Amino acid sequence: MIRGLGTVVVMVAFIGLALWVFSPKRKSEFEDATLLPFADDPEAIKHVVEASRSNKE
Repeated sequence: MIRGLGTVVVMVAFIGLALWVFSPKRKSEFEDATLLPFADDPEAIKHVVEASRSNKE
């Protein structure tokens, strides 16, 4: 009984996390987070932003 409840809790948590991660509302937050490794180097940020623009076209 307890194992079954544990499985259901983990499954619900997994589905909720997946919905949160792939939510269109979070896209801008995650795009900003992709630039965090380059936060100390403005030149690198410029190159990353230009590359992402060219990939979208």
